Amino acid sequence: MPATLDEKTQQIFDQIKELTFLQTANLVKAFEDEFGITAAAPMAVAAMPAGGGAAGGGAAEEEEKEYTVVLADAGANKINVLKEVRAITGLGLKEAKDLVDAAPKPVKEGLKKEEAEQIKEKLEAAGAKIELK
Repeated sequence: MPATLDEKTQQIFDQIKELTFLQTANLVKAFEDEFGITAAAPMAVAAMPAGGGAAGGGAAEEEEKEYTVVLADAGANKINVLKEVRAITGLGLKEAKDLVDAAPKPVKEGLKKEEAEQIKEKLEAAGAKIELK
């Protein structure tokens, strides 16, 4: 359910929507510093399943394997990579920035091969170096 805003708050919200990505990031940081709050949404961390299982399976086992997309390096175009990480993960600005700054770091885990390769392509197009594990 969307928040209901009074007229003054709606005007401020409309002005914020017109800011650039960098201006918005700076505004969020100023709010965090001024009020001692965080704009971070709680994030559930999915645990990777433990290795093992039945031996055998060959090609079928390889096809069902879960992949992890790892950001090895954000590259020179960090802002574009940050935007893609946010779009892929749904993370808030601060969490996505922390992830990008802490590379090498997993971006998304437990993926099928096709989805992992699509995410890899998007991040590489933004300028990042990616590993699939």
